[in-house]
Amino acid sequence: MPAPVILDGRIVRLEPLAPHHVPGLVAAAAALDGQAGFTIVPHGEQEARTYVFQAEAAQLAGTALAFAIRTTADDCVVGATRFTRLDYWQGPLTWPLSAEPVTALPGGAIPDAVEIGNTWLVPAVRGGQVNLESKLLLLTHAFDGWGVRRVSLRADARNQRSRAAIERLGAVCDGVRRAHSRGLDGAVRDTAFYSILHDEWCGVRARIVERLAARAAPGPAPLIPATAAAWRPLVHP
Repeated sequence: MPAPVILDGRIVRLEPLAPHHVPGLVAAAAALDGQAGFTIVPHGEQEARTYVFQAEAAQLAGTALAFAIRTTADDCVVGATRFTRLDYWQGPLTWPLSAEPVTALPGGAIPDAVEIGNTWLVPAVRGGQVNLESKLLLLTHAFDGWGVRRVSLRADARNQRSRAAIERLGAVCDGVRRAHSRGLDGAVRDTAFYSILHDEWCGVRARIVERLAARAAPGPAPLIPATAAAWRPLVHP
């Protein structure tokens, strides 16, 4: 299984999803008008408990690592996100192929490629620094912590807001898979696939850092630093 990790930023803190987040998830979901459009959101305590239980099961199976998104200013849960579809290439290809199982690494399995998805946020923080810094923290952990070769993202092809946000990160569109799956609305959906490769990460990171710095609010006690240089200690471990 992937090792649980807390990702601390300047305006958000990503915490491994756990039962104690249930009240916060319920409160955040109550701020939404029904579902978040294209992403499953747990409404009510029972749905939130099931949501957390399924996330923990996926983490134990080594297929996902889910987080609650908490703002540092007021310590409120404002949504959730996760690493999903963790892909383990399991070292160099050998021939003949061996039936022996791959031994898990101490401290948790290290994936070779991952996907970031299942993200939802309360309307008050959509399209702002919360989502941008969350993506920076996840991408930094994936590329600099795990050393993955690729991070994937996907969106319902109809979800122009999500697709535009992914493209602003600097991700490359790999194409649209037609009639890929059934959407939450019951319609058969096309899915747009995006990716960021290891060799592209340096440029993508610089782009995100500059965007965060440009959005820094002036004032005597800003939540984030006023210059891009102040972000660099965060994203260069």
